Amino acid sequence: MNLVSLRVITDDVARLVAFYEQVTAVAATWATPDFAELVTPSCTLAVASSRTVALFGADSARPAANRTVIIEFRVADVDAEYERLTPLGCEFVQQPTTMPWGNRSLLFRDPDGNLINFFTPVTPDAVRRQDR
Repeated sequence: MNLVSLRVITDDVARLVAFYEQVTAVAATWATPDFAELVTPSCTLAVASSRTVALFGADSARPAANRTVIIEFRVADVDAEYERLTPLGCEFVQQPTTMPWGNRSLLFRDPDGNLINFFTPVTPDAVRRQDR
């Protein structure tokens, strides 16, 4: 089994896709005005309109209501990403910090309030865990 995609439901697909295109430097592929994907080498981030929720079951997902999931991206240099993102006006939750498990981590929110973690493994154990 492979995890291939994460989907974020939003009331404003264009705004959220534009944000993720800026922070990831990945261009989105649009299937419809209600659905776009940002494809990375390891996983796809899908962004879908709240109008698509009815296709899966009424009220099965609510935009901007997540308080449990963190969307994580491994980056080459967290500190450089922090410098790049600062002028964009991102809502930072945590500035670059080296975590006890060996990743240097930057935590911020997307426009809907979802948490995003940019991280770089910095210890030998963390690098080894991340090299798959």
